[in-house]
Amino acid sequence: MTYNTIMVQFDIDAPAAPRLDFAWDIARRCEASLIGFAAAEAFLLVPGDMDGGATGEAMRLQIEDIEDRLKALKSEFETLTRDSNRTSWRGMLGNPTRLLALNARAADLIITGSDDDGARSRLRTIDPGELILSAGRPVLFASKDHRPMMAENILVAWKDTRECRRAVVDALPFLVAARHVLVATIAEDDRISARDSVADVVRFLMKHGVKARSEVLDANKMDAADALLTAARQTGADLVVAGGYGHSRVREWAFGGVTRALIEESSTNRLLAN
Repeated sequence: MTYNTIMVQFDIDAPAAPRLDFAWDIARRCEASLIGFAAAEAFLLVPGDMDGGATGEAMRLQIEDIEDRLKALKSEFETLTRDSNRTSWRGMLGNPTRLLALNARAADLIITGSDDDGARSRLRTIDPGELILSAGRPVLFASKDHRPMMAENILVAWKDTRECRRAVVDALPFLVAARHVLVATIAEDDRISARDSVADVVRFLMKHGVKARSEVLDANKMDAADALLTAARQTGADLVVAGGYGHSRVREWAFGGVTRALIEESSTNRLLAN
């Protein structure tokens, strides 16, 4: 398995360069094509005038502003990639999460960034949780500082679920190229079962040429997410691979503690799949 096409998402109100440099470096190392993507949606105004003329004008100005910003992002994208024949651009007017999930059909991997301000308008940036559950593709969240991801040391946050099995397979291109992979799980009620589970994963990975080892962690007073992130720091991992566990209740996206913590953790890179 390889990443032949990578899609990188840009926030309409942020410069493209930091995230583009991060994604373009990965695409070149994978010899993959890179698709730049950005979208935003005008917010619906309640008419304050009788005929709606002023409201219509305000909406028109919003749309013009979005279109201008999309053009500027496209220009920045093409300039920084030197208009490479391995890159393309998609700029759209509409809900950014929904449109990105729809366009994910064209890519093997989605790259986006850390959301340090959950209060930002979801009309102008993506909803990370909704994207994980709706894209049908692995989502790589870049660290806040967008430092290059070497992925020489990787931590797999293992839990014996469908989502995590999916994440391990989706991350194989990174795992195969890594020097060290730690498959770590949290000891819960049955330490023997946990040890057997991660041992199976290591054997699976080794058959794919991955240099992997396993460890069963004792969370002690830490919660599971803290224990896993501590293990990642101690091993020098700059990529954490995990399943995205959650469900939808009439468009309300609910996540377990580890997934929520990994979405919010911006100090390292995280690949999540559902």
